Amino acid sequence: MKVVVQEWERVLAYRDGRFEELLGPGRHRRRRIRRRLVRVQVRPRLLVVPAQEVLTSDGLSVKVSLSAVVRTADPRRWHEAVEDAGGFVYAALQIGLREAVSGRTLDELLGARDSLGDDVRTRVEDAAEAVGVVIDSLALRDVMVPAELRRAAAEVATARAQGQAVLERARSEVAATRALANAARMIAEQPALLQLRTLQAVEAGGATVVLTQGTAAAAVPAASPQA
Repeated sequence: MKVVVQEWERVLAYRDGRFEELLGPGRHRRRRIRRRLVRVQVRPRLLVVPAQEVLTSDGLSVKVSLSAVVRTADPRRWHEAVEDAGGFVYAALQIGLREAVSGRTLDELLGARDSLGDDVRTRVEDAAEAVGVVIDSLALRDVMVPAELRRAAAEVATARAQGQAVLERARSEVAATRALANAARMIAEQPALLQLRTLQAVEAGGATVVLTQGTAAAAVPAASPQA
């Protein structure tokens, strides 16, 4: 018989129930008697684990999903190791995802989504290799947080921003008070500084200088009406 093997597949030849050879791409001629041929796809394929609910290490419920690109590297092991190698890899991905999520808090999960895929891949690689599969890429698709947790996170972020604003205002007030205290100390130590500052205001032309007997000169904004 003639056997044509495509580039994206391999053919396992069995004779009397025993493995005989692996046929690669091309045309082959073999005797049909007592032989059985099994075609195995070796091109990459996509496995998607849909959203599943998992508890994080801090007891919060989230829904996560992932996708993986896998390919068959060992056709014979893929066919012989287990009855359903595709289902075996899919189950390993589900378990690996659950273990990786349950070992993290919600903050860790949301803050390091990229590393979660690597963690799942490490947990699944041995099981995949056992059935002749190589994981080319693996990525976390979605992390769905319940609405009440999203609202709580928004409230926390708002409170943090408000607290930061109050802190900045307090720092500005302290800085202004410190500057005034330094200015007062300098004037007390050097009274002539006040007179120099008055002359600078007059020279700038932006203020009206009012002189009173027995007191120092005071600079008043030019826009203020005179009595």
